[in-house]
Amino acid sequence: MQALMLAKDGFLAFPETELATLEKAKIAIQQLPYEFSSSYLRGSFKGPSAMVEASHFVEFYDEEIDRESYKNLGIVTLMPIDFTHVVDADAMALIAAQTSELLDLDKFVVSLGAEHTVTYGLMQAFAQKFPTLSILQIDAHSDLRSAYGGNPYSHASVMARVHEMGIPLVQVGIRAQCMEEASLIKNSNRIHTWYAHTIWDNDEWIDDCIDKLGDTVYVSIDADGFDPSIAPAVGTAEPGGLDWKQGCKLLRRLAERKQVVGFDIVEIAPRENDILTEFTMAKLCYKFIGYLDLHNRI
Repeated sequence: MQALMLAKDGFLAFPETELATLEKAKIAIQQLPYEFSSSYLRGSFKGPSAMVEASHFVEFYDEEIDRESYKNLGIVTLMPIDFTHVVDADAMALIAAQTSELLDLDKFVVSLGAEHTVTYGLMQAFAQKFPTLSILQIDAHSDLRSAYGGNPYSHASVMARVHEMGIPLVQVGIRAQCMEEASLIKNSNRIHTWYAHTIWDNDEWIDDCIDKLGDTVYVSIDADGFDPSIAPAVGTAEPGGLDWKQGCKLLRRLAERKQVVGFDIVEIAPRENDILTEFTMAKLCYKFIGYLDLHNRI
């Protein structure tokens, strides 16, 4: 197990350094730069550090909820896990070990990942801590292939592994999948999918999909779940995704109705001279934290 080492300039880089310690902070930010199975554009291993750096330019005050949530909660940021020569099951074990350690310290764990595979390691820890866990997945892709490129640990198979764990899954924004995935969705009573084309012109779906979740919820946010107009720097972009307002409405309503126990943001592949995606996702991260703070969920 790697020691819990703290990043020097952490998420938001707020001036009150005492709120960025393991002793004081309620929230722990993990950096998981694991990239092994990317199938289109590579570079997601740079995503976690890019989000942390971009967060230094996010305003502390959120006018929507009229508060500076970091002052209420404290946020500690860990150094990135070192995945040198560690892949597949061993990488998942490394993620699960650090996550379990943080959960045992009663931290609300927010994980900034590279490829989506990291969520499988996270679920190994969260499912132990929260036996009635359910997952909300915001994504362009179902990620339900039994394997991709011969690798069952592929980013394209992460939710297949989670499904095998028996964890109920609600998917939002899906707009790219193969026949195998479509068939699994139709035949599983543990998967509920809201395709992107069904949610374009109304908000009625928000409460419907939240109704399908249990009382204890983990949220996995793939940046490509959002439209490329606001999150273009991703491994596999797909047109027709969620816009900013839709995403915020969903997360705010979720925070109001359910006990969210953790979340991740993954699959950002930063591009030179373009900070839009990492900044947008860093702001979304802080905004979601704010919604949870507003409803006393942390």
